[in-house]
Amino acid sequence: MVLISMLRGVNLGPHRRMRMEPLRAMYESIGFLEPQTFIQSGNVIFKTKEKDLAKITAKIEKAIERECGFHSDVVLRTPADLQKVIAKNPFASRSDIHPGKLLVTFLVGDPGPEAAARISAIRAEAEELHLLGRELYVYYRDGAGRSKLTPPIMERALKISGTARNWNTVQKLLDMATALEAS
Repeated sequence: MVLISMLRGVNLGPHRRMRMEPLRAMYESIGFLEPQTFIQSGNVIFKTKEKDLAKITAKIEKAIERECGFHSDVVLRTPADLQKVIAKNPFASRSDIHPGKLLVTFLVGDPGPEAAARISAIRAEAEELHLLGRELYVYYRDGAGRSKLTPPIMERALKISGTARNWNTVQKLLDMATALEAS
C-alpha cells in the first residue's frame, strides 16, 4: 500500500526544523519502503505492508519525537483519498481561482456534522471556505499571508487539527503517489 503522510507545523520558522534526507532515513528505519519527500514542509510518500492507519500514524509520530525532539501531528491519506479530494474540489469549475491561493486543510479526523455550521459562521472577508468530510478547502483571494483567517481560528471552529497544502502541492503529491504505486 502507498500512503502520503503530511506533517503538521514543520519548517515554518526557526523552530521544529527537519531536513528531508534524515526524514526519509527515519521512515526507512521504522520499516517503510521507498520513502520520497516533496518540498520542505514534511510531505512523505512511502510504501508499507501495514494496513492499520492509526498504528502507522502513531509509529511516525513517536519516531519524530524520538529523532527530532518535538511532536508533529501526522495526517495520512491514500492515493484514492487524494483523488477524491481533487474530484470534490468545490472551486474546480471556476476560472478565477489561482492554485497557489487555494489551500486544502487535511484534518486528522472527521470534525462531525456540527463543524460545518461553525465554519460557515466564521466571518471571512476575502476567503471562501468549504468543509467536505475530512478536508477544508479555503480560497484566499488576496493570499494566505495577508489573511486574518488564521489556522487557529479555523481549528477552534472545527475542534480538530489539520495541516494545509496548496492546490499545486496536492496535485504533485497525488502524481508522486500514483507513480510509486505503479513502480
